[in-house]
Amino acid sequence: MTGSTIDGAMLRALDLARRGPAHGPNPQVGCVLLGADGTVLAEGWHEGAGTPHAEAAALHAAVEAGTRVDGATAVVTLEPCSHHGRTPPCAVALAEAGIREVVFAVADPHPAGRGGAEYLRNHAVEVDQGVRAAEGEDLLRVWLTAVRQGRPFVTLKLAQSLDGRVAARDGSSQWITGPVARAHAHRVRAEVDAIVVGTGTVLADDPSLTARTPDGALAPHQPIRVVVGRRDVPADARLRGDGGALVQLRTHDVHEVLAELARLELRHVLVEGGSTLATAFLSGGTVDEVQAYVAPVILGAGLFALGDLGIDTLADGMRFGTRGVEPLGEDVLITLERRDGGPASPGTSGAESHGQEQH
Repeated sequence: MTGSTIDGAMLRALDLARRGPAHGPNPQVGCVLLGADGTVLAEGWHEGAGTPHAEAAALHAAVEAGTRVDGATAVVTLEPCSHHGRTPPCAVALAEAGIREVVFAVADPHPAGRGGAEYLRNHAVEVDQGVRAAEGEDLLRVWLTAVRQGRPFVTLKLAQSLDGRVAARDGSSQWITGPVARAHAHRVRAEVDAIVVGTGTVLADDPSLTARTPDGALAPHQPIRVVVGRRDVPADARLRGDGGALVQLRTHDVHEVLAELARLELRHVLVEGGSTLATAFLSGGTVDEVQAYVAPVILGAGLFALGDLGIDTLADGMRFGTRGVEPLGEDVLITLERRDGGPASPGTSGAESHGQEQH
């Protein structure tokens, strides 16, 4: 079988993987089964926690179609698992089905899941890894980061004016950004496991922190709403209404926050507000990605998006890599990512926040 055939199958597997949910404890995975002549025998992808993994889904599709897979090649975006979890191990299923070769893009770093390649080799299955590895790593960057670091991947959201303000001098902040940017922010909410805000934001803005569709309805997936800080959430707060579950963490330590969210099997959290909380996560060196929605407005005064990070000179500034720049109506979304060990942690900061714009 030619390398171009395998390469094309891996690209297809990556496309299939994207059909699975971005949220949840499990990775997005796709699988393509190829015959000896390179024809596609069956395909599958993982549809979320508790459902068959991509390899099992592809094998099932082949059975349903009456297609023999003994001697076939399985092209998978992630190393097949070798452990019993919510579903049986895929490495075992592939070997028992008579698969001759397994090609995967990314090795599984999860302590419970890795070892599939070794199992397959020990059961006379050829294994090749690293095909389209860069694309696989990019697709799984949130999940991989969470597994490798032992804490959720943290996206910090900023919605600000051109001069870095999240509210005007009189405290008004709705709406700094326009409807296209706000719709995009809701799509992001629908892909994360949790939204994190401080009690200052809750008391100042009374946000609902829901993910909504363009017509204003609740999206099918609602992230857990996490409030950080020691002050009580009011009994009549909108956070107690329809939407995701409400979790309050009565601490100012962002590392304690992330440890608890990891215990809840949350892989991706979105930090939304306010400036004190954002500063605390940055100071703690725990921000993996920044999504800055920048509006074409200059306020000249008002609340800054961030507080003092303890940085005195330009050389000590936190630097991120630019992942993308996207026009959203009149606004611009700048996405930055942590690279090569990420930004420095110049100091510590309390996490009880003051309000900023809530989409």
